[in-house]
Amino acid sequence: MKLLGFFLGLTACLCADPLPSWNNTPVKQEIISFVDKVTDPKSPNYVPSAERIATFDNDGCLWSEKPVYFQLIFVFDQIRELAPEHPEWQTQEPYASILKGDYQSALSAKKEALLEAALVAHSSMTAEEFEQSARDWLDTAKHPQTGMLYREMVFQPMLELLAYLRANDFKTYIVSGGGIDFLRVFAEETYGIPPEQVVGTTLKAKYEVHAGKPVIIKEPEIALIDDQAGKPVGIYQFIGRRPIFAAGNSDGDFEMLEYTTSGEGARFGMLVHHTDAQREWAYDRDSHVGKLSRGLDEGPQRGWLIVDMQKDWGKVYPFE
Repeated sequence: MKLLGFFLGLTACLCADPLPSWNNTPVKQEIISFVDKVTDPKSPNYVPSAERIATFDNDGCLWSEKPVYFQLIFVFDQIRELAPEHPEWQTQEPYASILKGDYQSALSAKKEALLEAALVAHSSMTAEEFEQSARDWLDTAKHPQTGMLYREMVFQPMLELLAYLRANDFKTYIVSGGGIDFLRVFAEETYGIPPEQVVGTTLKAKYEVHAGKPVIIKEPEIALIDDQAGKPVGIYQFIGRRPIFAAGNSDGDFEMLEYTTSGEGARFGMLVHHTDAQREWAYDRDSHVGKLSRGLDEGPQRGWLIVDMQKDWGKVYPFE
């Protein structure tokens, strides 16, 4: 997967069809039409390149998210590694269920308890220690159903879309409810998105000097939850420009698309609808992850594009 974003970007520039994994449906044509009109200096919808900001959710938009968000599986694996230091976890939820491998019971715990578990797993270490831990996990951990590395379960059509936008002078950002430090470990080599263009849920941090070496320590306290209404806040604080293009897949992305498409001039909102039970998963309104209900109901009347994965994508993963 290393340098995949680079090679895909090069392919998109050289290929006559910039979105070869997208079927020739109206969805593909709407994307291309939007890019054409905002990049044509003669168009009344022209947008200067400095203002061509595109934001993408990660889980369920750029890669898969079933059976649970992949970063949560990383948290569970870290909890198991830390368990010998915490014998009390054997009877304390959600830790007890995590240690038994009972993800369903762990997920049924109170949101605050799951958040505490994530803070325990992700804090009280240096930024470098966390990065190495996440990198080691991403290089080895495999999905229980597909047998693929989690980092291989990225969506080929979305990789092409990212490359196509960048070839047309868009700056692409990830704006995700996932942890910013976790995303920054793999975003550049996988998506071609550098760390400074990643916005995510953020822990507080502090500067210390250990044995004469300056380090950043991750603290067990949240500074920003970058989900739902937190996404426009994250965009404002980290990016400083309102996007003209936003893509997501769930109701957690609703406010980001609402914020993006309510601006002046040409705007584009897009939701990936998981409809392909054979090649990936089919889910929406009743899903415990990636729930999509309000977006399906209100998206079309707001002018948002609903991408039908089964109908609009010729392939799902790069290595199919």
